[in-house]
Amino acid sequence: MALTLTSTAFADNEKIPAKYTCDGERLLAPPLSISGVPAGTKSLALIMDDPDIPTVAKKARGIEELNHWVLYNIPAATIEIPEGGALGDTGKNGIGTAAYIGPCPPPEHEPSEHRYIFTLYALSGTVSFATPPAKAELVAAITPLVIEQATLTGRYSRK
Repeated sequence: MALTLTSTAFADNEKIPAKYTCDGERLLAPPLSISGVPAGTKSLALIMDDPDIPTVAKKARGIEELNHWVLYNIPAATIEIPEGGALGDTGKNGIGTAAYIGPCPPPEHEPSEHRYIFTLYALSGTVSFATPPAKAELVAAITPLVIEQATLTGRYSRK
């Protein structure tokens, strides 16, 4: 069985409910379900990216990319990250806070609908940091540990 990431709040490539965005409760993460964790997995990591943020918005924020959530050292036996929950350790999102931030695509820029890609990594070990890592630091540390990965994509556009 392959590693799988799903949500009871939205199907793959479907709209993320406003409840989990800046038009709702902004800091409320959607529930996620995990299955098919491969043998030998010692921990899991999760990163939520917005690959559609326009260049002008990145420049205005002084960032190269925008990620919304970074979790690592999630126990390998985890089958669910509950709504609003975070398991393991939390890294820094794209605005520098160690928390989930909901989708909030700027309506004045195209594309008005963004994709939000949740990537789950099954890892052969755990990682340690003195302070919460940014996405790039986490990816560098986990790359040699990745056994398998799965994605779940949600979409959102502002009202």
